[in-house]
Order: sequence, then structure tokens, then C-alpha cells
Amino acid sequence: MTHSPAPDTTTRTDHASRAVFVGLLAAAGALACPSAAEASLMSPEVEDAVAGYIAIFVLFFVPVLGIVLFWLVHIMPEKIAHKRHHPQFEAIRTLCLLSLAFGGLLWPLAWLWAYTKPVGYKLAYGTDKHPDYFKEHGLPEPESPAEDIRQRVAVLEAGGASVSELDRIRTDLAALESKLAAVDYERR
Repeated sequence: MTHSPAPDTTTRTDHASRAVFVGLLAAAGALACPSAAEASLMSPEVEDAVAGYIAIFVLFFVPVLGIVLFWLVHIMPEKIAHKRHHPQFEAIRTLCLLSLAFGGLLWPLAWLWAYTKPVGYKLAYGTDKHPDYFKEHGLPEPESPAEDIRQRVAVLEAGGASVSELDRIRTDLAALESKLAAVDYERR
């Protein structure tokens, strides 16, 4: 026993296919016999007015926006260095200004410098933080590397750091103090 579609379904399919065929035929006829083509939906007077406003925008606002964007990108390393309390913040700021003068050629150097940790600075001055860091946190400037670590431990204790981390820092501090005491003893 074969199942044939109901006569009602067949008629619906025929009507739908005829409607699609007629629609395609009408679209083809419209494409074959186009009416007058126009390049714009606006009248020529409105087009001139819109073109004038676009020209004013492009001539005045786009360059200003470009200069502001160029400037913001070039002071970004300075802001990063300030946020990270980089001890050579003023030098990075100067390099950013020079980069503005030299068309952005020095900007990548300022960007890299802002993200580096100044190892040589810490060896020379005993800290890797800018002096403003201590003023902002209400801490006195450290007199030695050991004092710097003691101050940092105090800040971590007040902030609720983990006990194991504080114990490791205290162990490092004790080792550093013993080395500094030995160096001071040898100098005398």
C-alpha cells in the first residue's frame, strides 16, 4: 500500500511554486526594463549641503582628533610608569615628550622602559620604587634595602597577606640583614 500525499497538500505546493515562479518572473522583468536611474536619493542641493558638512568635519575635527589620539598614545608609557611607581619616572616622561617631537620613533622604547624593573637602580639606591611611592603610602623613605623590605612587610601585614608569604619575606630579610652586617663589619 503506497501512501500518496493528500490532495490538499499537493494543491498548496502547486500554488506556492506558482507564486515563486511569478515573483521571479516579475523581478526579471523589472531588471530587464529599468526606469530612470538616479545616483542618489537626495536632490542635488541637499547633496551639496551634506558634502559641505562632511568637508568641514574632515578638515577641522578629524585632524584634531588624530592629534589628541597621537598625544594620548604617547603619554601612555608615562602613566604606566607613574602607576607602577617606577623610580625613573621622570626620565620616561622626558622620553615620551621627545617621542612626540620625533614623530613617535622613541615611543616603543618608553613603553618597554615603563614595564621594566630597574635592577641597576635598586643596586645603586637600595629601592626599586619612586620616592613618591613612600609619600603616597605615608611611609618614610627607606635608609637601606633592609629598611625598605621591613616597610613592605609592614604594609603586607596590614593588608592581610598570607602567613607563609610573610615568613618567606622575613627569612629573606634576616639573610639580607646578616649580609649587610658582615659587609659593614668588613668596612670598619
